[in-house]
Amino acid sequence: MKHLKTIGTVLAVTALSAGVSCFCYKQFGPQETIIVEKQTPAQHASFNGKGGMVDFTEAAEISVNAVVHVMTVIETKQTSYNYDPFLEFFFGERGNQRQQPRQHQMGSGSGVILSQDGYIVTNNHVVDGSDNVTVVLNDKREFKATIVGTDPNTDLALLKIDAKDLPTLTVGNSDDLKVGEWVLAVGNPFNLTSTVTAGIVSAKARNINILTSDMKIESFIQTDAAVNPGNSGGALVNTRGELVGINAAIASQTGSYSGYSFAIPTSIMSKVVADLKEFGTVQRALLGVQIQDINAEFAKEKGLDVLEGAYVAAVSENSAAEEAGIKKGDIITHINGNKVKSVSETQDQISRFRPGDKVEVIFLRDNKSKKATVTLKNVNGDTEMIKQVSANELGATLTPLSKQKLQQYGLNNGLEVSKVMRGGKFNRAGIPNGYIIVKINNLDVNSQADVDRIVSKLSQQEEKALFISGILPNGKVVYYAVDMN
Repeated sequence: MKHLKTIGTVLAVTALSAGVSCFCYKQFGPQETIIVEKQTPAQHASFNGKGGMVDFTEAAEISVNAVVHVMTVIETKQTSYNYDPFLEFFFGERGNQRQQPRQHQMGSGSGVILSQDGYIVTNNHVVDGSDNVTVVLNDKREFKATIVGTDPNTDLALLKIDAKDLPTLTVGNSDDLKVGEWVLAVGNPFNLTSTVTAGIVSAKARNINILTSDMKIESFIQTDAAVNPGNSGGALVNTRGELVGINAAIASQTGSYSGYSFAIPTSIMSKVVADLKEFGTVQRALLGVQIQDINAEFAKEKGLDVLEGAYVAAVSENSAAEEAGIKKGDIITHINGNKVKSVSETQDQISRFRPGDKVEVIFLRDNKSKKATVTLKNVNGDTEMIKQVSANELGATLTPLSKQKLQQYGLNNGLEVSKVMRGGKFNRAGIPNGYIIVKINNLDVNSQADVDRIVSKLSQQEEKALFISGILPNGKVVYYAVDMN
C-alpha cells in the first residue's frame, strides 16, 4: 500500500508501518524538486581492523556502473460517474459519462544489472502498478524495460532490457557478512544519480514487519549506510565490490534517512531471481508450520529451557512438516545443518528451496534433539512447480490462488488478476489488479486451461463476450463484461 506525502511537486516515501518506510521516489509532472537534508557524519572511523584504512574506491567504481536509475510511469484516470461495465457493454458509453484527463504519476528508484544481456533486479514496490518502466544506465543510455516477474513476498522484481555487454556486479554470499563489516549503498536518492554512501552491517536477519503479503519473508541486513527515497532497488556491496543485498527500506519517522537502513540479502535474492527468470513466478517451498520467536516471558510461560530457535505454534494438516513428524511445541534449531535462532532466520533458510526439495530439520522436543527429513511442498500441497498463468489475449496476467487466499475469501476456486496491461481487453473493461475471478460465463475457473476452454467456445457463438464474476481485494463481489469481438 502506498501513502504518498506531497512536498512541492515531490511525492515522497511509501510508509508501510510506523517508523519504517520503503523509499521509492515519486513525483507528478515534468518539474523536479530535489530535497537536500543535512546528514550527521558517521561516528565510526574507516579502519580495517588491521591498522590500515579501508579503501572504498575500487568497490565504488565497480558498483556505480552496474547500478541503474529506474523510472516509472503510472497512468491514472478518473470518471465523473459510477462505472457499470454491463450497461456500457450493451448500450455503449452514455452521454453523461465523461472521463477526466489522465494523470501521470512518476516514480524513481534504482536497480542492479545482474547479466550482460540485460536482466536487472529491483524492488517490487518500485515498479508495482507501473504502465511503463525506463532504465537509465550510468553512461546515460536509456532503455524501455519489461517486467519479467515480481514477488511481493520478498519485495523483489526482475526487469529485462534489450542490451548487450552491460557492466555487472558479482553476486556475493550474504551469509558471509559479519556484523561490523563495512558495506557501501549505491543508488539514486532524490534523483541524484550514482550516489555512494558507506556504513557498517549493524545486524542480520532483521524482521521489521514492513511487508504485508500473505507469505512475506523478512530477513533484512541492517546497516547505517545513508539511504533515502530513490535508493530502493539499489546495491549493497562489500568492500570487494560484490553484491550482498538489495536496498529496500529505512527506519525513519520522517521518510528520510535517520540512522538505519535495510537490505534484502542475496541469499534470498538469488533464488527469487532464478525462479522469476525460469518460471515467471517464485516457487515457494513451504514447511507447513506456524512459528514464533522465543523470548524470556514466552519461555517461562511454556516451560522452555532455551531462548533460541523457532517455536512451532501449529502444524498444518497434510503439510510437509506433519508428514515428517514435526509437532506443535517443537523448537526448530537447524535447517540443513545451518543454525537458526529466530523466525526470520528459519524463513530465510527455507526460502532458498523449491517444492520437492528435501531438507534436514533438527528440532527440540522435551529438551531432546531430534532429526527429520522433510520434503517441502508448494502452496497447493504438492511438490509440482507452479507456472504463472498468462492470458495474452485478455491483456492480463493470471495467477492461481494459494490455499491461504482461498481460505481467506471462502472460495473453492479462483484466479487472481496479478497484472492488467494498459490497452488490453481487461483494462478496457475496467478490471483492476488484484481482482479474483471465480466464474467466467457461469463456469468455475481455476487454471489457464479453464480460461482457454471458455474462450475457445466463443468462436462457435454469435455473441462473443465473457461475463466474469469475482471479488475485489476488499471482499466486494463485482461483475464485469469483456467484449471479445
